[in-house]
Amino acid sequence: MAARLRLPLRVVHASLWEHYEGSMPSFTSRRPAEEVAAQHIVASSEQRARQLSPDTQVNAVTVPDDAVDALVEESRGAAALVTGSSGRGAVKGLLLGSVSLAVAGSCRLCPVVVVRGEERNIKGMSNRVVVGVGEADEAATAVRFALREAEARGCELQAVRAWRAPQQPTDPLIVLDSAARAYEEQAAAVLDEVLEEAVAEHPQVSVRRTVLEGPAADADLLVLGTTRRQGQFGLQLGRVSYTARHRAACPVAVVPHR
Repeated sequence: MAARLRLPLRVVHASLWEHYEGSMPSFTSRRPAEEVAAQHIVASSEQRARQLSPDTQVNAVTVPDDAVDALVEESRGAAALVTGSSGRGAVKGLLLGSVSLAVAGSCRLCPVVVVRGEERNIKGMSNRVVVGVGEADEAATAVRFALREAEARGCELQAVRAWRAPQQPTDPLIVLDSAARAYEEQAAAVLDEVLEEAVAEHPQVSVRRTVLEGPAADADLLVLGTTRRQGQFGLQLGRVSYTARHRAACPVAVVPHR
């Protein structure tokens, strides 16, 4: 992402060993194992980043703080915050690590991208960014982020607005069909409203509008908007964002509405 957008990359490893070690007397000249491990992680990550993108400015640091607190603080002034998906074992495809989930649910200042899914999606082989369009007054920031990503990747943007027909119509043959058409037309109108201004700012991006009843198609990145409620604490992920974070087969970006 940093290389595509020609931005500097800051690699952060949060570790509390400095806090605990600094408060205890030292009885040996040997460096603590935690310090050695933290410095190895930072050095190897920086080397890997430079190998992948020699032209990108890379700064790697170890921060003496809790991982979630450190990453949320690092998000101040960042274009995006990127974390891995660290589920383990038989439920790896369903669960996020606690750090990824907490950061995604609490970061208010910039988009949070969780890198997960199949290798072909992570490597950008689908040639498509998908943005889920929610309510018109909350979707603009997510749409602009998705357009920027699609432009940087040189790929198509698929804007998706999902709808649901009534589950228990009084007349299954007539009411369901007419209601479905009404829901579909309403969803299409929301798409047009949200996309009109943003698409004009990125005329080189091919945008495909999709109104459907069901999940979005395969993608290299799924972008979803979310609203952080002032005065509320804890995780603030809507049902769609929460489910996508756990089950999507590609990287997921949650973009706070501004």
